[in-house]
Parts: sequence; C-alpha cells; structure tokens
Amino acid sequence: MTLRGGCREWVTHSSWWYFPGAAYGEKAGGEQPYDARVKYFLMNPAVDRAATIGFRCVKRRGDSPKQRDRGNARRSILNNVHCSNPSKGAAMMQRTILFLLLMVNWVLAQWSPEERERIRRLSQEDHELMMKLLGITELRPGPSGDPKAPNAANTDESKAATYTSLPDPLTFNDGTPVTTAEQWQRRREELFELFDREVYGRVPKNVPPVRWEVAAVKDTFFAAFPVITKQLVGRVDNSGYPAVSVEIQLTLTTPKEAAGPVPVIMEFGWPFPMRWGRPPVGPTWQEQVLQRGWGFAILVPFSIQPDHGAGLREGIIGLVNKGQPRKADDWGALRAWAWGASRAMDCFENDPVVDETCVAVEGLSRYGKAALVALAYEPRLAIGLIGSSGAGGAKILRRFFGEQVENLASFAEYHWFAPNFIKYAGPMTANDLPVDAHELIALCAPRPVFISVGSPEVEGQWVDAKGMFLAGVYAGPVYELLGKRGLGTADFPPMETALVDGEIAFRQHAGGHTVEPNWPTFLEYAARYFRK
Repeated sequence: MTLRGGCREWVTHSSWWYFPGAAYGEKAGGEQPYDARVKYFLMNPAVDRAATIGFRCVKRRGDSPKQRDRGNARRSILNNVHCSNPSKGAAMMQRTILFLLLMVNWVLAQWSPEERERIRRLSQEDHELMMKLLGITELRPGPSGDPKAPNAANTDESKAATYTSLPDPLTFNDGTPVTTAEQWQRRREELFELFDREVYGRVPKNVPPVRWEVAAVKDTFFAAFPVITKQLVGRVDNSGYPAVSVEIQLTLTTPKEAAGPVPVIMEFGWPFPMRWGRPPVGPTWQEQVLQRGWGFAILVPFSIQPDHGAGLREGIIGLVNKGQPRKADDWGALRAWAWGASRAMDCFENDPVVDETCVAVEGLSRYGKAALVALAYEPRLAIGLIGSSGAGGAKILRRFFGEQVENLASFAEYHWFAPNFIKYAGPMTANDLPVDAHELIALCAPRPVFISVGSPEVEGQWVDAKGMFLAGVYAGPVYELLGKRGLGTADFPPMETALVDGEIAFRQHAGGHTVEPNWPTFLEYAARYFRK
C-alpha cells in the first residue's frame, strides 16, 4: 500500500502528525512534497506516525462549503489511497478503504448534532434518576470556566481557603492517631472504603474475567526506532449479559532489540494521536521513552467505559449491571478506567518483554484523574505522572478556586463518580466530604507520584495548580511515616521549578493543557526508581 499526502495547492509541513521521512528515504520532519508516498500502511491504534492512521482536513482553493461533506471525505480517501501492486494488494486495499471509511463515519457521527443531543438527553435523564435515588430535588450550579462569564470561577487566591481544616489521613475514623506503618495499612482500608462509598464508587465483586488476545504484531519503526508493536484486545466475558460487549483496546510498543524485559510507560489515551495546539518541539514523549530503551503502551479508556452518562448502561459498568441503573455507591467511569489499568497489568505480567515491576501510568486532564485513581488502587503500578488532573484528581476539592464539586456533580461529569458524590453539590458541600485529594495521593504511598500542571496564563486556572501542589504537601506526612520523602516545602514554587527530591514530585511548566514539557523531567525522575 502507498498513501499520498497533501495536494498541489497545499504542501505538507512537518511530520509530527504525518509520515516519518525515513519511510521514503528522506530525513524525517520538515517540508514534504505533495506527492510523497509511503510504501507501507500500518493500522495499529494509538502509535504515532508510521503506525497510525491520521487525517488532516484542508481546503483546496476554490472549494465551497458544500464540497466539504461526508461524500467528499470519502472521495478524498479513495483518491489518495494507491496500491503499488494491484494484483497482490487488492484485498488489503479493500480492507484498508473500508477501515478508513468507517473511521471517517465514526468521527463524523461522534460530533454530529444528533449524536450530541442524544448523549445530552440520556445523560440528563440518568442524572435526574440518580438525584431521585438520593432524594435530591435541586443542585447548586457550578461556576463557569470562562473568565469573562458573570459566574466565572474564582481565581483570587485570597478567597480560595474557605475551609478551616482538612481530613487527616493519619487519624482513624474513631479519632485515634496513626503512628506506625502497620497502623497505616489499617487506615488505608478505611480511606478506600470512604472513597468507594462517597467518591469513586465500588468495583462489584462479580466483574467478569478478561481474556487477552494479540490481535496484531508489527515489526516496524517508530520514528527512527525499530520496534515491535502489539495490538492487544481484552475481551470481557459477557456470557451473563450478551447485550453488552466490552473489548479493551491496548497497544504495546517495545524496542525490537531489547535484551530483556523493559520498563513501560502506560498512557490513558486515544486509539490515534490526539494533540491540541502547537506540535511538540523536539522528540515526542514516545521517542524519549524509546531512547531510554523502554516501551510504551496506550490504554483506551472509552473501550472500557464510555465517557458520558448516556453510556452508563454500556461498557463494563453496564455489563456488570446488566443494563440497569447504578446504585448509590456503584462505580463511575474513573474507577472503571482504573479497573481497566489493572487488567492491563494482568496482561503485562504474562508478557516476557515487559518488566512488570517497572510500569508507570500517565494521563492528562480527566485521564490524569484516572491515572491517579489507578495508581492509588493498583499496587502493581510503580509510579504515576498525573497531568493537570484538577478537581476529582489531585486538586483539593474544598478549595474555592477553579472547577468545583458542583461542576463535577452536574450531568456533564457526574458519570465519573459514584452517584453518592452528587449530594455534595446539594444539599451537602465539599466541606462535608469525609476525604479529599491529599488522601488519594497518600493512598499511593510509598510509590512515587509526579504532579504536572501548566502555566495559569496559558492553560488557565480551572485546574488549580496550587490546589494540586497543596494536596501533595498534605500527603507528605504519610510518605514520611513510611520512610519516604514528600515535596520538602509548603511554599508554592516558581514556574518550571522541579521539586523532585522526594517520592512526591511537582513541576509547573510554562505551557498549556499538556504534559509534553514535563516529560524529560519525569522520565529522569522515573529512571531513578526503575534502576533500583
């Protein structure tokens, strides 16, 4: 197969989203000719460049809006897919074209007004059902993320600390202090119970088993690195409720010449590269990982559980509940995605190319929340990079700054949490929560946690950088009880100052809603632990 990029009027620039130049004998990056062709076409999801299908919409001169419809999207693909050997490649061409057409239809459908309205309506109906279950008739509205809105979220630090105290992770529920590592193990169980019941929900005891299969193996290149990429599918036993099927998507890429098992960075991500804003300067995070001789994996959360309230009768939650509504303490999407990370660890433990003692988990934004929940609940994960996770992740929920509990409990985000969590947006408040984010970080102890966030001028202040920093500060005493080190300071550091001397690390980069600028610092930080 060959794939053509660009058109005569629009010449492709930079290969960060495109093909590696090595594929056709040229240096990767920079300007590529419009008729450049790649001699192979790989379909492994979530792997950059050569192993990824990517689309970029461009407007040819003279195009009218009517020409840029679904039909033209399909014709564009057909016009740009060429078979270098028709007699041998016809079958592959047919499969590839079908796959591409399905991808285009899927992307268009996800963003169609009808689909958005369907999701909104069903989510709202389920949200109202959960409120009725809890006996709640009204919720407080959350603030707006738009700084210009009349109800804009507070960004004044002098107004942030409306609380007078935080729950103490080193005090038992009965008020007894925790003074030893042995006592901490008992206290952990109390905290897990509180998070299960009031925040993230319980994983049911009857979750069906997962059978992992290797769907495809590719001996290929990632940029200049020879790699082996496995496309893995975790099929959940749905014999108890065949109406719902769950197939977990996981892609594992490791160095081809690895002498033995390698550390792996597992990202909660998409089945194809998703980037917002400018392309990264320098090597991608995957290239940086491969430079160290490590591997990387992409775990696709929405293959585990849909990311909206309308999907709560689907995915692993819908399968276990047999299509019925959730109970008050049932798990939400964040806990379901974390469960998926545990199933990925099951897979890694049986793969000889993976050092299962050196697996890191990483995520950004809502997936940063999922990464922190996964690290807290899955002891086999060695370290976490928690990117801009904000409220529901590493941010102190009691802080009156940026996103609030009222936003999380709305019909747009309630599905991340147990239904019980909704009550803290009315009649209760965040100050009534029996736990907070610092205790979620404490549950990761003694394993290292790296908290990443962007510039308030670029990323905005919705995620509350200082609120995440303070959660790290308040989790420190637990790490110290276990013989480890916390952040080492309670003073919020200047931007781009790396606090990496302890098992809780923090760095605020100068970029936006991304982890990219912090990858070099995190990988160096992780290497300290992977060498032990």
